[in-house]
Amino acid sequence: MHRTLSQHKESEPKRIDAVIIDVLKDLGLQSKVRQYQVLDAWADIVGEQIAKVTQAERMSDGKLFVSVSRSTWRNELIYLKRELIARINKTMQNDIVKDIIFR
Repeated sequence: MHRTLSQHKESEPKRIDAVIIDVLKDLGLQSKVRQYQVLDAWADIVGEQIAKVTQAERMSDGKLFVSVSRSTWRNELIYLKRELIARINKTMQNDIVKDIIFR
C-alpha cells in the first residue's frame, strides 16, 4: 500500500519555548511558573526605592506576600496597592495578582 505525500508529511518543528509552555500547561504547572516570575520580577516592577525596603516572599491563591522592613513604608505601600497590582499584572500580561499582603 502506497501512502500519499500528505500522509508522510511531518508536523512543522516548534520553537523550544513553545514546547516548554505546552508541557507546563499539560502538567498544570504554568501558573506556578508565573508566580515565581512575579517574585523574580518584583524589584524591577516596583523600582529601586521600594525594592530596598521590601522582599516579595511568596504567592498563594492570587495573593502576593511581601515583607516590609519599616512600618512607615508598609503604610505607604498599602495606599499604593492597587497601582502595584496593576503594574505587576501588566508586566506579567496576566491577572495573576489579586491582592498584596504587606507584612
